[in-house]
Amino acid sequence: MTQAAANQMKAQSTGGTIIATSSISALVGGGMQTHYTPTKAGVHSLMQSYAIALGPYGIRCNSVMPGTIATDLNAEDLSDKEKRAYMEKRISLGRLGEPDDVAQCVVFLASEHARYVTGASLLVDGGLFVNIQ
Repeated sequence: MTQAAANQMKAQSTGGTIIATSSISALVGGGMQTHYTPTKAGVHSLMQSYAIALGPYGIRCNSVMPGTIATDLNAEDLSDKEKRAYMEKRISLGRLGEPDDVAQCVVFLASEHARYVTGASLLVDGGLFVNIQ
């Protein structure tokens, strides 16, 4: 998908923005996530490489790295009140993220406000990563 989008942007000669969803898991290992963490690290690295390759065409490439976001996908897991409380306690802002928290960061990266941002990853985790210990 990234290659197809980049080819179209190059053909239009107007630049563009490609934003991928990585994860906080790209930055830390996880014994029960050996299938997940390397793929998210790969997404992060891919956007960095694309930023180099596509920068000359005015195409910016970045990623967002969400932490724990309350979605339908993890609703059952987070319905365990003890587990949810444990997760919330680890997050500096004291709450799980919402899909809109990530969406607003994507909007920022896609906007002219981020016109000089490429090859970056934006942690959207409420402070979980800095409090991971």
